[in-house]
Parts: sequence; structure tokens; C-alpha cells
Amino acid sequence: MTGALIEARGLVKSFAVGGGLARRPRRLQAVAGLSFDVQEGETFGLVGESGSGKTTLARLIMGAEAPDEGSLHIAGQDCARRSKAQDFAFRRLLQPVLQDPYGSLNPRMRIGAIIEEPMRIHRMFSGRAAYQWRVAELLAMVALPADAARKYPHELSGGQRQRVAIARALSVDPRIAILDEPVSALDVSIQAQVLNLLKDLQRKLKLTYVLISHDLAVVGYMSAKIGVIYLGQFMEIGDRASILADARHPYTLALLAAGSARRGAAIDDLAAGEMPSPLDPPSGCPFHPRCPLATERCANEKPLLRGISAIHQVACHYAETTRKGTARV
Repeated sequence: MTGALIEARGLVKSFAVGGGLARRPRRLQAVAGLSFDVQEGETFGLVGESGSGKTTLARLIMGAEAPDEGSLHIAGQDCARRSKAQDFAFRRLLQPVLQDPYGSLNPRMRIGAIIEEPMRIHRMFSGRAAYQWRVAELLAMVALPADAARKYPHELSGGQRQRVAIARALSVDPRIAILDEPVSALDVSIQAQVLNLLKDLQRKLKLTYVLISHDLAVVGYMSAKIGVIYLGQFMEIGDRASILADARHPYTLALLAAGSARRGAAIDDLAAGEMPSPLDPPSGCPFHPRCPLATERCANEKPLLRGISAIHQVACHYAETTRKGTARV
């Protein structure tokens, strides 16, 4: 054990797909041997395209799925050995904030009841007044007026609904929040407000975040450590400065270029084509069919995730020579 709040080693998760009376189901490997640590109070950002395995990894951390292989320890506890009583307590330790704030809130419940529900499940207080006081405190914490408690989700804007989702997650005093695309469903003008709120809450409450996003700019703004994931594998992992200023994997460079393109910069080429199906992953480096720098070695030999510094690992045969500006990606 390293003393990290979250410690994962060799996590593997696959799913059976298809099959029937005359044929066996195929295996889709969503997570392929991921290892990482998350220290208390920091944000670990997971970035990659849709289908890269980010959400499956989040479900493993939250206990919604069990890994096929590997180990996961959270707050020093082996997640594979939790009793039912420990599992119930675990739900207070870790809470999710999901992508769609409207879909994650019960449209038939008032906002106050939505925020109050997790606290009642965990029997945190006795008496109606105590719950009402805590709801009011949480609404103020996420910069919503007290009268929002009497409203329904459809009466709020998208940004306000996501603030409600954050308040609900915080209601049981968690130590960890899983932020699954927390601003992607919001208008650009609102995204920065919600991200700044999350940063303020993290500082005040000493929260630990696992942030999932397809947008490297969002991950870079929020995270101390970043893992770039592709077909269930880390292509690159390191501290914020290493990933944003000294990226070495062509896939990371493509994500950086795509972010620049959205901001209006001229980009000659991004990674070609679409992500291969995880049902039929390519040989060698999983990124080689789309990589502008791929060689025969990349097609035949899988690169290991290796350290190029004490805080920076890359799964690329040519990590020492691949840098921003040295290749068109």
C-alpha cells in the first residue's frame, strides 16, 4: 500500500457481447490492466474519446462493477473484501456527479427532497428541522437561493440543476467525488462557473476528485494528475505540466490539437479515422492504425507504459523523440 486514498493495480474488466444458441459471446475488454494512485485532496483527470473505457473505470471505482482482475483499495480498504455493512458505509465515502443534470434528478421530486434523500437513507439526522437546515446550507454552498428547495428540476436552468446534483453528492459528506463529464451538457458560458465552483468546494471541503472528460482543456484546468486512456489502456499518465506542456504520445498530441482547433487555431491534421472496436483491437500499439508516426514496429510490438521521468509515463516506442511541434497530429 502506498498511502494513497485510491490505489488501483492491474484493473481489468471485460463484458460478454452477442452470442446465442449457436455461437459463443465475444469479449469486449473495456479496461485493460490500469494502475494508478490518487492522493487525498487531488484531482485525477481521465481523458479520452467516447468508448475509451473512462466510464467503465469510474464504475469500478464506485463499486458498480467488479474487476475481472487486479486490485482496488480505497481509503485503505480492499474493495473486493467489503462486507454488506462496509459497502453501505462506502456509499457515503464516494459520490458521483453525472453528466446530464436533468436525467440524474427525479422530475417528480422537489429540489429539497432530492438533496435530502441521501441523508435520510444514511440516517444522518433526527427530526425534520435538522434536514431542512442542512438542505439550506447545501444550497447556499452551491450558490443557489433557499427557495430553490421548493422548486422542481424543470423550473431550473441546466447550470442550476448541475449545482443541485453537486449539492446532493455533498449531502452525505463524502471524501471522494466521481465527476463524469460534469460540464459537457452545459452551455460554454456556464461551464467555467461550475468548474470554478467545484474547485472552490474541493479546497474548502478537502475533497478528492476523479474527473472524466473527453475535453483535455477541462481536465487540464481541474487536475493535478492526468491519465490519457485509449481502448482501455493508458497511453500517457503524468502530472498536469508533463501532459499539457511536454506530451509525448501521438494520441495525447491529437487531443491537444483537437482542443486548439475548437478554440480556432489552424490544425493541419488530427488523428486519422475512428477508434477501432474494442471487440477487435489492433495488434501492437492500439493507436497505430490512426497514428501519423506509426512504423512496422508499432504494428507488431505493443509498447509498455514506461517512465520518462519520475512523474511521467508514456506507452510509445518513440516517446523520447515525439514532442509537440515535431509531428503533424
